Amino acid sequence: MRFLGFFLLVLVFSCKAQKEPKTETDPKIDNLVLLAHDNYSNVSEYQTQVIRDQKSLQKFYSQVNKTRKPGLPVPMIDFNKEMLILVCLGEQRSKKKVAVSKVTESDEEMVMEVKVLDEKAKGEVTIQPMYYPFYLYKAPLVDKTVSFQKKL
Repeated sequence: MRFLGFFLLVLVFSCKAQKEPKTETDPKIDNLVLLAHDNYSNVSEYQTQVIRDQKSLQKFYSQVNKTRKPGLPVPMIDFNKEMLILVCLGEQRSKKKVAVSKVTESDEEMVMEVKVLDEKAKGEVTIQPMYYPFYLYKAPLVDKTVSFQKKL
């Protein structure tokens, strides 16, 4: 009986499913923090944008909340210290994950890479729903132009 108890204890603590591996889609890459994410944004085309003021943030959330009642809350950001990086993937037939990372940085420009990865489906999917995902990242404020490269 002790042998069985010891075996179950070892099995529980050695199970790899309980450990959370650090993946390349970790939102804390290069001081970026994933602030908001949803699968329905009402944006039908791929777009990336740097948001540096409250008015632009309100405009994006008014578009996202057109068909939602009560709607997603608009995050409160100190735009004197932080900026937001918005990635809208447009129309997708399956769930996707996004990884944003800094590629290069010079005195005038910062180049960010947006990797779009397929998310594994759980079980068998017979109907393909449409997704319009967006990812909103918070980053330290920089006075440089930010450009984006999409990598599939």
